[in-house]
Amino acid sequence: QVQLVESGGGLVQAGGSLRLSCAASGRPFSVNAMGWFRQAPGKEREFVAAITWSGGSTYYADSVKGRFTISRDNAKNTVYLQMNSLKPEDTAVYYCNAGRGSSYGYTSSNYWGQGTQVTVSS
Repeated sequence: QVQLVESGGGLVQAGGSLRLSCAASGRPFSVNAMGWFRQAPGKEREFVAAITWSGGSTYYADSVKGRFTISRDNAKNTVYLQMNSLKPEDTAVYYCNAGRGSSYGYTSSNYWGQGTQVTVSS
């Protein structure tokens, strides 16, 4: 089993920055990567970014490339999402996920955190 706890959300003005953290406890054999997803009101949950634990391969949605950076600290079992140049359309609940990364991209699993709210004001 994996438990994921997000933190770092909040309210920020457009153009500002936030850093989200996701602390993981437990790492099943089936999990080799961590990802971030987000869900805005009335919309489906969408992929944001992911990173593998071992090789540091990263994956990004086109909408956040160049603005968001995902990183990991293996010693702390923690993944971070640095979000810069935030836009009002980035407003959503951000969820951490434990899954698998490969040359085909990131595949999510049923391991989800509780979510953290990010609100970007214009």
